[in-house]
Amino acid sequence: MATDTVRRIPSTQALRALEAFARHGTVWQAAEEMCLTRSAVSHQLRLLERDLGFALTARSGTRIELTPQGTAFAEDVRRALATISGSARRQAGRGLTGSLTVSCTPGFASAWLSPKIGRFARAAPDVDLSVVTPLRLDDVANPDVDVFVSFGYEPRAGLRSELLREVEFTPLCSPTLLNAYGGLSSPEDLMRAPLLHITDYEDWVQWFATVGLPVAAARRGIRFTDMNLVYAAAYASQGIAMGDEFICKDALASGLLVRPFDGAISSPASYQLVLREEKADDPAVAAFCAWLRAEVQDF
Repeated sequence: MATDTVRRIPSTQALRALEAFARHGTVWQAAEEMCLTRSAVSHQLRLLERDLGFALTARSGTRIELTPQGTAFAEDVRRALATISGSARRQAGRGLTGSLTVSCTPGFASAWLSPKIGRFARAAPDVDLSVVTPLRLDDVANPDVDVFVSFGYEPRAGLRSELLREVEFTPLCSPTLLNAYGGLSSPEDLMRAPLLHITDYEDWVQWFATVGLPVAAARRGIRFTDMNLVYAAAYASQGIAMGDEFICKDALASGLLVRPFDGAISSPASYQLVLREEKADDPAVAAFCAWLRAEVQDF
């Protein structure tokens, strides 16, 4: 009986519900991502179990968790959905021509976009692509730019904007610096460690205030005008940066940077995708924006 049911292709909606549940660990978060009710997601999981012929979830106390089979199947589903999504993006890029100039903040460009931009270039090989960085993080005024990824944005006529990613900042440093100080076991240990800043002291001042440290002690260390310089100094063990968890995700995963404390502060600014009204229907612009949204969602 189970062998016959497995031969049927499960519902794509049910597969997406499983992948979202496996990624988030809760039904309500999966439901929120998919714009469904919790009962609808639970129903999709039950239907999928029926079609597959084996249990995907089991109750542990008050929680619902994946079974070992469910975990393994969810990982296969994740890879399959990523393959389908990637193929769709590649096919959408076939036949695109013209030029495309993208402006984004230096930190976003170097730490996040540059390691991934080749995927879009391969998907749209006939698009002449340029990436530039502005002097101001919220600058969306350059008339030669087709798509902006700004950090912060003041709405203005003739421009469309959408939230790309909210940002949290947290202390980040190299493993070498952490070892040199014998570990940083509590926020108070920052009183004896060098701090790195972007432009002014405000991020560290806010973090010190959040954890109950004297804010005057945050106004010390080296200030830089470019976030790339802050991260370069952090990689080289010159101090502790107040880092953007989103664009530093790869550096954290590879061990180039470590997070000594759990405390984070939410930034009042966020990454915004901004483009001019007249550019919205340009095929290359639309393809790049779709690719960017998908990459950010998958990251």
